[in-house]
Amino acid sequence: MGNTQLTIDQVLSRGVAEVLPGTDTLAKLMGEKKIRVYLGIDPTGSLLTLGHSVVLRKLQQFAELGHEVILLIGNGTVKIGDPTGKDSTRPELTNEQIEENFKTWKEQASKVLDFSKIEIKHNGDWLDKLNYSDIVKLMAKTTVQQLMERDMFQERLKAGRPIHGHEIMYPLLQGYDSVVMDVDLEIGGSDQTFNMLMGRTLQRQYNNREKWVLSTPIINGTDGRKMSKSYGNFIALTENPTDMYGKLMSVADGMIIEYFQVLTNLTNNEISQMAQAIEAGQNPMEFKKRLAFTITEMYHSTEDATIAAEHFKATVQQGHIPDDLPEVSLATIGNILEAIKACMPDQSNSNIRRLIEQGAVELYFGEASVKPNDPLADLQKNRDGVALDTIRVGKRNYFTITL
Repeated sequence: MGNTQLTIDQVLSRGVAEVLPGTDTLAKLMGEKKIRVYLGIDPTGSLLTLGHSVVLRKLQQFAELGHEVILLIGNGTVKIGDPTGKDSTRPELTNEQIEENFKTWKEQASKVLDFSKIEIKHNGDWLDKLNYSDIVKLMAKTTVQQLMERDMFQERLKAGRPIHGHEIMYPLLQGYDSVVMDVDLEIGGSDQTFNMLMGRTLQRQYNNREKWVLSTPIINGTDGRKMSKSYGNFIALTENPTDMYGKLMSVADGMIIEYFQVLTNLTNNEISQMAQAIEAGQNPMEFKKRLAFTITEMYHSTEDATIAAEHFKATVQQGHIPDDLPEVSLATIGNILEAIKACMPDQSNSNIRRLIEQGAVELYFGEASVKPNDPLADLQKNRDGVALDTIRVGKRNYFTITL
């Protein structure tokens, strides 16, 4: 999980978007003492992806250097729901949902984090105890104008969508976590910079000392857009080896080096040599294969990665339909979209529509096949007397069909 060769310079430069108020002063502090650093997460039950792993890996690196590392579970703030990146208000979660969500989250995060080196805290332990006087004092530390500077609030205003009072409180409550834990550093994705800087402001006002903020980059998914479940372009930490390898092979060539930098433990020298080779005109395919193998091996095993690479070569590069396909019953299915949804229930309807319209779906009737392009067209279950027996979605997803 960790890298024993880590240095302060590497931790503060590689896989880092920004350090505020500055890298040099934080590096100096880290050289003088063991700092207290934390990452806050709201247990919403989301599937963890390689995108989430960027900040988790960064937290683990601080633990490997021997610093005091805290993973803060937002069982208090999750009751509000972070509005970051949301154009509507999030529903409130019950305590039971929060507890179950964190259990699921931790199972996935353990693929990246060594929890024996990390202290777990819950901000509900102090947020739930705030009284009226505490809240008024906290709100007096900022202005409504400052809170309304957040991009997502401005977007909602322009679109005429509501902004609820409790949502405006979220940055203040997250910032208050820094005060209570008296931290030196908070880390988070670059989309959390506003909230993290609020913690810096409050730390200076309450505890009269500096707090640093380290943001990690938001990586793009398999289609070049921000990695997101809604886009269907994500790679989950729990992907089986075959799917993980295949999805990594589908990323754009221009993302290979960034993925190596933020998602792997390869040395800077190795990555630099690959970047130079690609720049010189060498085929990126071999480096992409190395990327896919490296990451699949990290989350599974060398054997799993080897099998996944062989499967990719046989099915995608050589066009062979694999044996032992997952079986899906389409006896009661009416149209193409419903059929693909039955095969891939985790995919959104909008992403399935896009796949169909782009010709990424193929129906097999024995030796013959057709590529439908209308998501709402009736599912053809028989062609020239031959029943539908296999469906392909994308380059590597095959399903045996029963009717």
